[in-house]
Amino acid sequence: MPGLPHGVIGLFCVLSIFLPLLPEEGWGEEVLSSPSADPTEAAPASVSSVDLVPARPGYVYAFPRDHGSHDTYGLEWWYFTGHLYNRSGRRFGYEVTFFRKAIDDARVRDHPSRWALRHLYFAHLAVTDVEGGTFRFSEKLSRAAFGKAGADPDRMRVWIDRWTLEPLTEDHGQLHLTAQDAGFGVDLTLTLNKPPVIHGQEGISRKGADPGQASHYYSLTRLATRGTVRVRDEPFEVTGTSWMDHEFGSGGLGQDQVGWDWFSVQFDSNVELMLYLLRKRDGSHDPASSGTLIFPDGTKRHLKREDFVVRTREQWTSPLSRTQYPAQWTLEVPSVPLRVTVTPVLSDQELRTENSTRVTYWEGAVDVRGHYRNAPVAGNGYVELTGYANPLEFDHGSRTHHLSR
Repeated sequence: MPGLPHGVIGLFCVLSIFLPLLPEEGWGEEVLSSPSADPTEAAPASVSSVDLVPARPGYVYAFPRDHGSHDTYGLEWWYFTGHLYNRSGRRFGYEVTFFRKAIDDARVRDHPSRWALRHLYFAHLAVTDVEGGTFRFSEKLSRAAFGKAGADPDRMRVWIDRWTLEPLTEDHGQLHLTAQDAGFGVDLTLTLNKPPVIHGQEGISRKGADPGQASHYYSLTRLATRGTVRVRDEPFEVTGTSWMDHEFGSGGLGQDQVGWDWFSVQFDSNVELMLYLLRKRDGSHDPASSGTLIFPDGTKRHLKREDFVVRTREQWTSPLSRTQYPAQWTLEVPSVPLRVTVTPVLSDQELRTENSTRVTYWEGAVDVRGHYRNAPVAGNGYVELTGYANPLEFDHGSRTHHLSR
């Protein structure tokens, strides 16, 4: 998310979870080790609520270290979206997201079992087959024990069972991403074409006025992509472009915030745009909403809320959840000037993740057309819409927290 708001990953992606004391024997799928994990190793050191740190101004990024896991922060995700084509021009969109949630409930965290729950991992997979007119999604949930799920602290290596993300080169110039379910999935190699873009100001991306309402958030906005997409068990060799959000923090949404609209756009002019709007209960947008405009040379411009305009042009109602979502938008950055129309490639790109994050949200591939600096421009993107089915919150122990993408 994501965005977030894939990112948002961008924005925080909400984890709506409950935290039971889990059994010591068998849980869900078979226990599978990551490629180099030792299934006999002890569970990772516990992280108490006192240890969880907020995102603070002045954070200095260092790569490839910051591609890895940040276990002293409460919530983290690696969020991939992209547009892919086979040789005949058949088009696909995809989303693969890995989430890590640190557990600060002492009853669970301090349980003596080697299955003790110190971190929960979630993953979402979605594939949009534009020509076929179909959208499929899948999800995973796992604890970090016996190598079943995990993330390395100093490189971009994350896994849940056989869904994996790992670097192919030491400098992370190439990544390998794979996630497969029954009949569909992706197996992709991604090559970095532009340097990481850090969002926000002073090393943090604001989500509200309070000091803790922030995250550390950066994106890889243009990843050349090749590999295989499977749809209905049929493999398609594809190439295209992907976007990656990586976000980590311990803060949350404000009491009057219910969700967000997150946009990522890759223009054919080698310019990218990220925007997010944090929605309040009264329908207005929080002043902390912001964005980033990224230029062809990798330099950027931070966009404050007053720097851009988002107008909803159409609505769509899900036939399954009965949720009404925005369905087409106009995005404007008057000072550039930039004015584009954003249109979903399929109306129904809704995920209902009852078996993992327990959040119903819309995240889908979009087309973008309009003008940039008074010249015609076109592109592709992804949009994430949360909080429309239900306000975003989760119960953590005896307290209710609001988290954002």
